[in-house]
Amino acid sequence: MFKQLLERLALALDAAGLPYMVIGGQAVLLHGEPRLTRDIDLTLGADLDRLGDLIGLVSAAGLKPLVDPETFTRETLVLPCEDPATRIRVDFILSFSPYERQAIEHAPAVAMGRAAVRFASPEDLIVHKVVAGRPRDLEDVKGVLAKTPAVDLAYIRRWLDEFGRALEQPLVERFDGLLER
Repeated sequence: MFKQLLERLALALDAAGLPYMVIGGQAVLLHGEPRLTRDIDLTLGADLDRLGDLIGLVSAAGLKPLVDPETFTRETLVLPCEDPATRIRVDFILSFSPYERQAIEHAPAVAMGRAAVRFASPEDLIVHKVVAGRPRDLEDVKGVLAKTPAVDLAYIRRWLDEFGRALEQPLVERFDGLLER
């Protein structure tokens, strides 16, 4: 079910010219240890200027918004949807920061049916998970490190240092603590 939906979403996003990468649990399944996930999270390299395109894409892809797309997305930069056929939730996250744009540019593509689905790199997945910092996220980081030990530590630390300063959190130390275990 997930592979077919990821294929459909990738084809629709590519057709709309919306840059994206799969993050969250689906990316963990690719780069880390197997775990249960019930949704698909997509970061889009777009701002609110592309909201109309996103709403059109959601409709064309047969997804059902779970909120009023205009109001909710303008307030939160997230458009939560559901695929009625599978009941799988799909969250589109608008992001236009320099970090997200470069992460999307470097996202490796994985062949799924007729599509090349772009997933966050292991390094960018680790950055996302350490910033989120929930226990499940930190466990995911351990799984990614176990499966992909040759990650670019300097890249990860550079971005965690930048986010840590902005958020006033010890993100590099949090990551280094995971490496020690």
